[in-house]
Formats: sequence, structure tokens, C-alpha cells
Amino acid sequence: MILVTGATGNIGTELVAALSNSGTAVRALVREPARAQLPTGVEAVTGDLNRPESLTEALDGVTRMFLLPGYADTPDLLARAKKAGVQHIVLLSGGSAALEDMHNAVSAYMTQAERDVRESGLTWTFLRPRSFMSNALRWLPQLAQGEVIRAQFPDVPVAAIDPADIAAVAALALTGGELAGRILELTGARALVPADQVAVLAEVLDRPLVCEGLTNEQTRAELEATMPQKYVDAFWSFFVDGTLDESQIYPTVREVTGREPRTFEQWARAHADAFTTPAQ
Repeated sequence: MILVTGATGNIGTELVAALSNSGTAVRALVREPARAQLPTGVEAVTGDLNRPESLTEALDGVTRMFLLPGYADTPDLLARAKKAGVQHIVLLSGGSAALEDMHNAVSAYMTQAERDVRESGLTWTFLRPRSFMSNALRWLPQLAQGEVIRAQFPDVPVAAIDPADIAAVAALALTGGELAGRILELTGARALVPADQVAVLAEVLDRPLVCEGLTNEQTRAELEATMPQKYVDAFWSFFVDGTLDESQIYPTVREVTGREPRTFEQWARAHADAFTTPAQ
């Protein structure tokens, strides 16, 4: 039995489907089991990763687990998992874990999660994806209003990855032993700036979209309106100070899955329905 935490998120949804389609026994950790839309045969359970004592039912009979980072008492969670019979953890981490910058809020929780898993005594695989292609969905409110997308960090190229590719790698790490002990850097095949992504969306949606890059001051104001200051400072460090390079391309998806990672155009076409809100 494999337990997938974050089972209804961008990666979790794809991972549950991939494991279920392969005939693997899957248990999905969700907030509201009665409302979760899961493939037939997938068991839904509830629990709070910030309250490890709430996961007794979820962990029963589980041998492998897909784990999200950043929770309050990961060491206790992992100890309970080990006691329940879990043998292998596939941890969703990120590129900033390599920085080991404990003064950066994002790098700190990624780094700490990896350290906790290493110290748990369980075997592990770490996934370090770069930005998700699905982050483009943040432009939906702007697309509903017109043809101009005002983009943050307009000059920063990112080799974004399709969450389905992350899930494909995670599924292989959860069902075989070849990837144990490995840190997998996951990217798409091409680094794009926001204007490149907008141009792809314009073609896919057949709309005359225009990308308008925000200044640093405008970007910071937007960020401060939507997230705690410590995360604003973290992203500022990454993308303005340049402490994190998300433009580097890794061949990991191809090496692990045997196929090329999906392009942003492929992702956009697969999710075109999400972008079809008429402009006002």
C-alpha cells in the first residue's frame, strides 16, 4: 500500500491516477474523503500532517509514502510512519534545498524536510522540481478581464516542469528500488521567461495576449499583498538577488521515465479548458 499525501494537489492528483492506473494499491490523504474525486479503487483517508497522531489510520499497512515538506513535526510523523511499517519515503522537495539557507524561509523548510527524512532511518528519494507549469494558472483572473498579462519577475527564465512529469517520476520511485538514495533534479526541457509562456498561451487559446512585465517595485507590492513577508523575502532572494538559478535544464525526466518531459505548449493544450473564461 502506498500513501499519497496532498492527494488532490497538482502533483498528488496526477500521482494517484498514475499509481491507480498501474494497478498499485493507493491510499489518498485528503481533507474531506466524502468529497474527494479519486479514481475507482483508491481509498480516501483523512488526517493532518501537522498532527502526526491523527495519521494512525492513514499509515496502517502502508509500506511507501509520498510526502510533502514543511510540516510542524516531521520527525514525529516519520517515527510513526516507521513504526507502522513504512519503509521508503519519496519526498517532494525543491531546488532551493541545495542552498541550505536556513535564513531563507523557502530554502529552510525544504532543507529541514530533507534532513528529517535522512535522519529517520527510512530509505528515501528526494524530488527537487523547479517551478510548475501550472503556476501559469495564476493569470486566470487577468485573462478573464482582458488580453494583457502583467507578469512578475519578467526577466527571469525558468525551466518549469509539468506536474504530471513530477508525478511520473514519483510513481517510479514509489514502486521500484532503483531510485532509492537519489536526489532527482526535475525540470522541463526549455527555460522560458513569462513573455514566452504568454506567447504560447496566445497561440493555444487563439487570443492576442500581451505580456507586460512588472517592475521590481510593482512585483514586491503584489507579493506583499498575497503572502507573509518571510516568503516575499525568500522569492526576492531567489529571483532578484539571483541566489537560485531555475534556468538550468536537467535530463532527469528522460533518464527516469524514458521519454522527454512535456513542453509548456503540451501542458497548455492539455489544460486549455481552464483558460477558456471569456475576456470581459
